[in-house]
Amino acid sequence: MSKIQVDAIEQQTACGTTLTAGGGAGKTVVVDATTVTLGRCGGTVALASGASQTGFGRTGTVDWITTPKTATFTAVSGEGYFCNTSGGAFTVNLPAGVAGAIVSLADYAATWQTNVVTVTPNGTDKIGSTNANATLNTQGQSVTFVFVDSTQGWINTMDSTSNVRGSAFICASVSGACNTLTTAPCNANVKIATFLGPGTFTVNTASTTAAENTVGYLVLAGGGGGGGNDGGGGGGGGFREGRNVPIDNFTASPKVANAPTNAITVAAGAYPIQVGGGGPSGDSSTYGGNGTPSTFGGLTSTGGGGGAAESAARVGNPGGSGGGGGSGGGTTGAGGAGNTPSVSPQQGNSGGAGGGGGSPPTRGGGGGGGSNCAGSAGNGSGGAGGAGCGATTSITGSSVGRGGGGGGGGRGSGGGVGAFGGGAGTNGTGTASNGTANKGGGGGGAGEGTTPAAPRIGAGGSGIVVIRYKFQ
Repeated sequence: MSKIQVDAIEQQTACGTTLTAGGGAGKTVVVDATTVTLGRCGGTVALASGASQTGFGRTGTVDWITTPKTATFTAVSGEGYFCNTSGGAFTVNLPAGVAGAIVSLADYAATWQTNVVTVTPNGTDKIGSTNANATLNTQGQSVTFVFVDSTQGWINTMDSTSNVRGSAFICASVSGACNTLTTAPCNANVKIATFLGPGTFTVNTASTTAAENTVGYLVLAGGGGGGGNDGGGGGGGGFREGRNVPIDNFTASPKVANAPTNAITVAAGAYPIQVGGGGPSGDSSTYGGNGTPSTFGGLTSTGGGGGAAESAARVGNPGGSGGGGGSGGGTTGAGGAGNTPSVSPQQGNSGGAGGGGGSPPTRGGGGGGGSNCAGSAGNGSGGAGGAGCGATTSITGSSVGRGGGGGGGGRGSGGGVGAFGGGAGTNGTGTASNGTANKGGGGGGAGEGTTPAAPRIGAGGSGIVVIRYKFQ
């Protein structure tokens, strides 16, 4: 066995500042060592023109530029960009297409669904076989374009729409017809889920911070229907509201003004929502029907009580707010009890009692109870009872009153006036109003002689469920 040992290899073949190692075409240079260093600090290591590499270097990936782009720019092959459109939409111009060119784009602030990114090819280049712009409009999307050839141009090889984000805040979605999820008009960090009908509030990701998993809510049931023959107005639907002041201090109703921690804590999962419908109107011998409950997160608001008719004891039905009492046949009935079943803060108030009860000109039904005050009684001069007032809240971003009772049906001075979504009562020849849809108001009662009943006595209005939460 032979061994040759030298101290150094000196440069032998040089041309100016260039040193050539190796024997040229057909020869292989092998460098066998644990660590091999190419180049020097500040230098450049490059492949010769027409040469190829294996085993290292770019293989269908990009180098990500970590300073987000906020305005129109021209991309460079081999680079990925985080595009922040929170300040407005803009355009990404692709570089000239060369086979193997690659560009990636990612939604930096999860805002592409609101402010899109437009991707524009260079000159006559194509995107997916068409010389036209592409639009990226999916929240949390990331895409990778590779230029293949002049026929197809840039082809999207990877597309993620999973929007994987940290869990510092709640990420949620809604389902069901006519239900919506919007950003609060006065707080860009808050989402409002509004349910006008049944659906599901789904917490896709809960926050790792317990306090951020609380949500504000309004759960309003359907209002009760009004009664006939000097009948009572329907009671407003049960009204339950909560908020967490440190998280989202919207202007709530008086029912929760002194209960700032009256919020619901949620976890990842699906929360079925029920929105109560209004109760049907009664007739001369049948009470108005009670509204149906609304539910969310283990919390139930009870439907408003139906207004009494001139039959039986003439006592209004109990409910979230009670129905108004009836009058006639020499007797009057009490208003129905509110806040039934009892909850705290209370979800509603009692209806007003019927008035008079003697000869027809002196009869008047009581007003339905409202979420924020009781209905008033009918009087002995044929005047109907006034509707109980509802409560006003800005949970949807604007101040709206809901849960009012319906006005009672009367004689000499007509029907009671409704408010906060409650319908107005009427005399024996007029037509009472229905409670307003999604305001949970009671239907108006009517005076004697209300035939046919259905078109002339008020039905209750449907309820609503609103959920507010911080999403960023």
